[in-house]
This record gives sequence, structure tokens and C-alpha cells, in this order.
Amino acid sequence: MQIRPYQGADEPALLDVWRQAMTHDRISAAAFRTQVLLDPNFNAENLPVAVVDGRVVGFLLCITRQVPYFLGGMDATEAWITAFGVRPDYRGRGIGSALFETITDKLRAEGRQLVDISPYVPNYFVPGVDTSAYPETIRFLTKRQGFDSLYHAISIGAELTGFQIPPVIQARIERSEAEDGLTIRPIEAADIPDLMPFLIKHFGWDWFRFAQSYLLEYFGDSPHQISFLIAREKGEMVGFCQQRAERFGPFGVRPDCRNRGIGRMLLFKCLEIMSARQVFFAYFLWTDEDAARLYSLAGFKRRREFAVMRKNL
Repeated sequence: MQIRPYQGADEPALLDVWRQAMTHDRISAAAFRTQVLLDPNFNAENLPVAVVDGRVVGFLLCITRQVPYFLGGMDATEAWITAFGVRPDYRGRGIGSALFETITDKLRAEGRQLVDISPYVPNYFVPGVDTSAYPETIRFLTKRQGFDSLYHAISIGAELTGFQIPPVIQARIERSEAEDGLTIRPIEAADIPDLMPFLIKHFGWDWFRFAQSYLLEYFGDSPHQISFLIAREKGEMVGFCQQRAERFGPFGVRPDCRNRGIGRMLLFKCLEIMSARQVFFAYFLWTDEDAARLYSLAGFKRRREFAVMRKNL
């Protein structure tokens, strides 16, 4: 067995391993090229492959920042593993352990202090390890590689056929408009100078980046795929909500305005727009138990659960 850095000619074999090993998280060649190879933080040295008899039989994709993430900096002590796998017929030969040892030795030599699986932004594929789909992977990571579970992320979805805003929510919206001066409406160009600093201040650079990618499309050539709502109270920005095709969110409310039902109103208004556009399903890839309870009011149900994992180096 040889462990070496990824080479361009490895793509077909690596993707074949990916599809066989990560059976619930397969990707296309296009996604691999755009989200991995063209990621500004991609480094072939951080994508070791295991080769047996000239054949790629395993891989591990690790990311370390090569460029700053907006003004969030370089995260110089951190690293992220976003995908890994070994062909099923080559398991039990120490290949997975060799890949992890190769990358952890490299990270230690660089002065990295911790490695996570796998909340790397912007190009993660799933939040962590699916606890139902890959129980043997959880055992391998915890028992043999020294990873601990930080928390669980929940993926949820909702059927939107015939979706209606419940009367109690509609009444709340109307009352808030009349009594609190709250408005929930589609974004306009005039909102952008308030929105972008609002996102950075209250939600951080990743939410800024996510909203920016939506708005570049929304104000460009394809607004029909996207909804972007803002909530203002007496003229001040207090919340927002976004959606592209079937993917809902993220959405958020200013911290000092939470627990007043504004998030619930944004959620239902956005789902109503999705249903009217004949989007018949909505999903949210990553949330926690508290937020999942809010989503359940709109018919969202748990689809998958992921363990977000960390190892101190």
C-alpha cells in the first residue's frame, strides 16, 4: 500500500471509492470539481489517497485555510475533515488508520491543535457523520482515532403540498403589523446597505457569505428560484429569511428581538411563498433540537442526524 497526495488522474477512481464508502452522501464529478478542487483552500497534500496495486482504494479530504475567510481570519490552529472512505472490499487492512495517521502527523507538524469532522465553511457536504447510516464509522473514529462527539446536528424536511399558514399565525402577523409596526416582505435593493452589516454583526461571516450568494442570484438573472424576506420593526432590521429551490434557510432574528414570534412568522411566510411557487418539499440541512421544535410547528420532520466530531492534536 502507498499513501500519496491526490493527482488529477485519480478523480474517477476516487469518486468511485466515495460512492461506495459514503453511500448516503454520494456526489457528482461536477460537485467534486467545484466544491473541492476549486476551493481556494484546496491543497493536494491534504487529500491523501491509498493506492494498492496501482488502484486508488481509499482517500481522506482535509481542509486547512490557505486564505482568510472574509475578516474571520485564517483559523491557523484548526483543520477540517469533510469526507473519507475505503472501498468495502479493502477494509480491515489498516488503510483507514494509515490515512488518518498521515494527515494528523502533517497537521501536528504544521502546529494545528484540533481537527473537526466536518463543519468547514463554505464547502462542507454534510454537518458530520450520519449516526444511523455509518455506525461503524462512529466506532472507528471514537475507539481507534480518538475523536469525541461535540454535538448532534439534525436535518429536517417538510411536505408543502397544500401548505397554509395556520389562522393563529396569520392573526399574529396581522396583530404585529398593527401594534408593533412589524413588516415582513421581500427584500428590495434599498435594504442591502442595512442587511449586510446586520448579518455580520449578529450572525457572522458564514451567514453573510450564504446570503450574499443568494442575493447575487436574486438580483441577477434567476430570482424565481429564490425567496429572501426581511423583517423590520418601526424601520429597524430585526430578522431575515431565505430559500433557494427546496433548500430553506438559514434565517434568523436579532438577539434582543427573539422569543416574540418573529422567527415563526418569517418561517411560515417563506413556506407560503414556496408552496405558491409549486415547491412541494422544503429541507433544512443543519439545525439543533431547540430549533427543530420550532420547525415541527410547520410540519418539518427529522430526516437525518449527524455527529459533529473533534480531535485535539
